[in-house]
Amino acid sequence: MIWSRFKTHFCHVEELGVSLDVSRIPFPDDFLVAMAPRMEQAFADMAALEKGAIANPDEKRMVGHYWLRAPELAPTPALTSEINATLSAIKDFATRIHTGAISGPKGKFKHLLVIGIGGSALGPQFVSHALGSPRKDKLAVHFFDNTDPDGIDYVLDGLRGQLAKTLVVVISKSGGTAETRNGMLEAIAAFSAAKLDHAKHFVAVTGADSTLAVTAVKEGWLARFPMWDWVGGRTSELCAVGLLPAALQGLDIQAMLAGAAAMDVVTRNTAVAQNPAALLALMWYFATDGRGAKDMVVLPYKDRLLLFSRYLQQLVMESLGKELDLKGNVVNQGIAVYGNKGSTDQHAYVQQLRDGVNNFFITFIEVLKDREAKTALEVEPGITAGDYLQGFYLGTRDALSEKDRHSVTITLPDVSSRTIGMLIALYERVVGLYASLIGINAYHQPGVEAGKKAAGGVIALKLQIAAALKAAPGQAFTAEQLAAELGSPDRAELVFKILEHLAANKCSGVKKRARTPWHLSRYSAKA
Repeated sequence: MIWSRFKTHFCHVEELGVSLDVSRIPFPDDFLVAMAPRMEQAFADMAALEKGAIANPDEKRMVGHYWLRAPELAPTPALTSEINATLSAIKDFATRIHTGAISGPKGKFKHLLVIGIGGSALGPQFVSHALGSPRKDKLAVHFFDNTDPDGIDYVLDGLRGQLAKTLVVVISKSGGTAETRNGMLEAIAAFSAAKLDHAKHFVAVTGADSTLAVTAVKEGWLARFPMWDWVGGRTSELCAVGLLPAALQGLDIQAMLAGAAAMDVVTRNTAVAQNPAALLALMWYFATDGRGAKDMVVLPYKDRLLLFSRYLQQLVMESLGKELDLKGNVVNQGIAVYGNKGSTDQHAYVQQLRDGVNNFFITFIEVLKDREAKTALEVEPGITAGDYLQGFYLGTRDALSEKDRHSVTITLPDVSSRTIGMLIALYERVVGLYASLIGINAYHQPGVEAGKKAAGGVIALKLQIAAALKAAPGQAFTAEQLAAELGSPDRAELVFKILEHLAANKCSGVKKRARTPWHLSRYSAKA
């Protein structure tokens, strides 16, 4: 039964060297036929998207990340020209950095600091880790991907004494993303403390008229590269967001684009059995009952793909996690994604996957090529470490199948620039097709915007608290008293959380006098 089903449902794309095995998802024989009308609509929706239809009605924007690897498909000659010109500019700038035509005060740049968050960091981080090499990289890459001061200090510690040879790329479409702005200001302060002119080290990737673009022009930064409004953050790896850091690192960005373009050609095929993206979208639908009833566990059996699950978390969960469908009905859709890597997971959470609650399906990612070296050490007679890695993958898959745990497997020939481009394009297409199948908009993110708005309210409250304490130096308040003083008694919990944070940081000037019970603790500003 296993072999027969495998032969029927194994999709091998010879021209890409990529395979998809869906035989271990127990869909019935008539499932693909029953889903054909929905799949036809999904293909039509995708075709309209690629022709320039407004896919994000909230912001009246097209969604055109597919044009990044096939500029000739863009809906206007102007867009085609702009994409091509940007790619040429990225390559030229990287060459000038590598040759030293553009250099720092102490010679060639040796380090690259990328400042971004979400899609402006997860994609570049994934690609950097997947394709980089300490021995071959043109620049060593570092990231500010949060607004955590200690995390920023950790990265800066690794660049101690190297800032004169560090190039900085700041990535923000609007230029107003708080985390990225904060990281930029922290980096500027570090360069200033090292008595370096940050403008001679900084590069912007941003929208044409953003606050970041204005800053870059005003201060005379080294260069600016565009972020177009028709490219969402989670699908931005193959525009300047991802291509510029990759090119500066010395990676083959043309091969990445070629791989993505080749995958796009294959996944436009309306013959479902020959289209890995369509098959994968249908497997998501079956495995989750079309409503996210099960989580997706991503298990790549390759260290270089460790960060792929983090990259997919944003791509899948931000795209599919929606309260409303396209008709305005409350549907609370989404698929939760988590994962690490094999065979590490066999010593972590595979125990629960096999014997615990059956609330997931698995995506195994197998890579056929073990390493670049032409010879391999035998850890046992006739057996290499790579043989063991495959053994653990196949063994784990069977052990989980025995307990009715369902899985799909993607097989890649290697981890190269071309295959990483293919993998990115594959999942971008799957997300788009699946969103059509379940009738939601994959290209907006109202929940993210709501979180940003709420965070802004917290910052405003913090400023009010600080002002109230400074206005009464030496006077101590409980959180409840201070909330009442501010006219917001219903926000006492938020006031308490902010006071605790202020008191834990000496630079705030806020002192805590602990009391029992804890909510009677009092806070004051230094007199």
